[in-house]
Amino acid sequence: MATVEEGLRSQIRNIEATYGRSMDEWIALIRAASLERHSQIVAWLKNEHGLPHGAANRVALVALAADQPPAATDPVDALYVGRPEAVRAIHDRLWEAIEQTGNVEVAPKKGYLSLRHRAQFAMIKPAARHVDLGLILRGEAVTQRLESAATFNALFTHRVRVHSPADVDDQLRDWIRAAYDRAG
Repeated sequence: MATVEEGLRSQIRNIEATYGRSMDEWIALIRAASLERHSQIVAWLKNEHGLPHGAANRVALVALAADQPPAATDPVDALYVGRPEAVRAIHDRLWEAIEQTGNVEVAPKKGYLSLRHRAQFAMIKPAARHVDLGLILRGEAVTQRLESAATFNALFTHRVRVHSPADVDDQLRDWIRAAYDRAG
C-alpha cells in the first residue's frame, strides 16, 4: 500500500521520466523565468512546455516548496491540524478500509487527499466534525447515505459523510471497492 510520500515520489518520477527533465531542472527553469506564483508557474509549464495540468501543478508545488523551509508535518497530519481528534480517528479507520482495496496512489491536494488506481476513484476531505468521502460510482443510485456529490465536488458522483469510525462498515467498504475496481 502506497503512503502519501510514496505516492508523491512516484508522481515526481513519472513526470521526470515522461517529460525528460529532473525536478531540479524544472526548478531551475522556473527560477530563470522569475515566476513566483503557483498559477503563473502552472500556466507557463502548460503553455511553454506542453505539460498537462496535473503534471504542471505538481512541478509548481515542488518548485515553490523548494524555496520554503521543510514542513514539520506530513500532508495527512496537515489536513487535521486544529480539528478534533475524533475527526482524525474517522480518517484513520477510513484509511484502513482503503488500504484493503489494493494499490492506491495518494496525491495530496490543498484540503484533501486524492486517491487513484489508474484513475482517480475517491477523495478524503476532513470537515469540522466528520470526514467527507468522495467516490466515483457512475450509475449508482443516490440514497440518503450515498449522496449526490453535485454540490460537493464535480469530480465525484457521490459523497458519503463519515461521522464516526463505526460508519466505516461493510456497505461503505463495498462502495470503496466498487469505485476502486471501476477505476482500473
